[in-house]
Amino acid sequence: MPAFSPIPRELMAVEPRLLANAIRALAMDAVQAANSGHPGMPMGMADVATILFTEYLKYDPADPAWPDRDRFVLSAGHGSMLIYALLHLTGYARPTMDDIRGFRQLGSSCAGHPENFLLPGVEATTGPLGQGFGMAVGMAVAERHLNAVFGDDLVDHRTWVIAGDGDLMEGINHEAAGLAGHLGLGRLITFWDDNHITIDGSTDLSRSEDVLGRYRAMGWHTISCDGHDFADIRRAIDAALADERPSLIDCRTIIGWGAPNKQGTAATHGAALGAEEVAAARKQLVWESAPFEIPEPIMTAWRQAGRRGAAPHEEWRARLAAHPEHGEFVRRMEGRLPEALAKSGYLDQLIANPQKVATRKASEMALEAINALLPETIGGSADLTGSNNTKTKAQKPLTKEDYSGRYIYYGIREFEMACAMNGMALHGGVIPYGGTFLVFSDYCRPAIRLAALQQIRVVFVMTHDSIGLGEDGPTHQPVEHLTSLRLIPDLDVYRPADAVETAECWALSLQRRDGPSLLALTRQNLPQLRLQRSEENLCGRGAYRLRPAKAARRVVLIGTGSEVEVALAVADALEGQEIGADVISMPCWSLFDGQDAAYRADLLAADALKVSIEAGTTLGWERYVGPDGLSIGLDRFGASAPAENLFKRFGFTAEAIVPQVIAALQSRGE
Repeated sequence: MPAFSPIPRELMAVEPRLLANAIRALAMDAVQAANSGHPGMPMGMADVATILFTEYLKYDPADPAWPDRDRFVLSAGHGSMLIYALLHLTGYARPTMDDIRGFRQLGSSCAGHPENFLLPGVEATTGPLGQGFGMAVGMAVAERHLNAVFGDDLVDHRTWVIAGDGDLMEGINHEAAGLAGHLGLGRLITFWDDNHITIDGSTDLSRSEDVLGRYRAMGWHTISCDGHDFADIRRAIDAALADERPSLIDCRTIIGWGAPNKQGTAATHGAALGAEEVAAARKQLVWESAPFEIPEPIMTAWRQAGRRGAAPHEEWRARLAAHPEHGEFVRRMEGRLPEALAKSGYLDQLIANPQKVATRKASEMALEAINALLPETIGGSADLTGSNNTKTKAQKPLTKEDYSGRYIYYGIREFEMACAMNGMALHGGVIPYGGTFLVFSDYCRPAIRLAALQQIRVVFVMTHDSIGLGEDGPTHQPVEHLTSLRLIPDLDVYRPADAVETAECWALSLQRRDGPSLLALTRQNLPQLRLQRSEENLCGRGAYRLRPAKAARRVVLIGTGSEVEVALAVADALEGQEIGADVISMPCWSLFDGQDAAYRADLLAADALKVSIEAGTTLGWERYVGPDGLSIGLDRFGASAPAENLFKRFGFTAEAIVPQVIAALQSRGE
């Protein structure tokens, strides 16, 4: 196994405390200048971070994207000045000292919470507590999987996390820790910043469980240390490295360490220390440099530590160049799809042999073709594999006995499934997808939002997308969910109408490298509406004319998913009365909104009555049908009954819709 050898401690010319105090100084100076931020955590964890970054972490500031670097996730993202200080001190190109001076200001790469798209070296956008930890589990999964595929020569690194009390209290922590323990992710090491402080005060106000006991029960190795004793920190890390289980290191720390009057209190958590306390802290730390200035010997020592990874990186490059899987490894890590995927011929098969299936089944059929040609996909489901249809025949489970598997049984952990997929996508080299019911997207929503913010390729497969799921009733029938999910910026929400559209939506989801996609799929069978091959991926337009009017066009019917079939039936009835009706399938609002004005105007003709039909809330459809259009939807909860009965009960039939269309035409004087 390739070894990573840090510079011997005796050759470091500066004591670790002075190196750590550089972090403390930058943290309190930046927060003070912004009069906003969280100085306490960086000051409290500076000693642990110093030992990690100078002696253990494998990284190369000259190449932040080195595939075999260790991943470091600051789950306690409110303490963002910790990572900003570390990146600057170790020699990353950014942040510069000017960036740090602009902490939390418009245009600075040093945002209030770390953002992966602003700074190379920030592995994940964190701040919503617990999600960083959950994503780190996904990174550790990706590392073990790629190691099983490509071997130690190319993939041999660890995932390190700093998490606070809040991270460990959040519900996602329980889900994530349980999954990590179950999968035996021994390359995952988490430092718990155990400072006993939350915003409200002492953790005694809100927590009394045995945290370490909880982790041990979930299959973790646990150990405690004094977070301000460098030898003890090393002892704990060495023990974690020697254990095959994921490790939680309980670092007993003092929040705001070095601020003599406020350390150990909630006063240091989320506000600037104040000029007097900053001055007192400088005296306490024997730090005589001006704000935002680092003494040359200290900066030199930090930069020396940052260069530790250069030689191992060069050795890794040599191994990569000589590796028989060089090209495939690089392709996967760069996120490029294999050329064979575009030539699968799957759509030709559908046209030749039309399928009347639920779109969840159509998704499974598409995945059979995709997974055979795209070896980097890792699927999964939150205990609904047979319902979500996310597992293909050749996929074997990813387990602690066999990390080469490409399917994860997440259990009833929807939130962690979404977080883990985000972490896998951030790690690179894999394309994750996972399923649950659309109504349970509520459990995943914070992670779906963070996937969009982080601009990562993740595919959320959400089945049972409407009252069409039937007898399970309103607790399981999504009503407001499509509208709610469409509100998330940069998330492409697809609701395909048949097997062809489902395949096209999968293709679009995989081709997109700068953001997540969500597929909303039916439980009930739908006829195949597309019977002719199109060279263009029509769903890529977001909406397209499925069938033009036969009589003079007076109506434009817009449907999504299972209601496109209903729109066709409505059009047939209107045409029988010499009322011409275009039928528009609109599988993706966001893609349609991105089309040019001429294309949108052509589909949504200004002189026609526009009618939307979707078995969900009507909010938002007014942007397409206009002030005098009709929105046929469901602005109430559903009921428990067979799907066909529910569609009749709630008016999703031609018999119920046609009279409304005719009345609307008459009100327009037509």
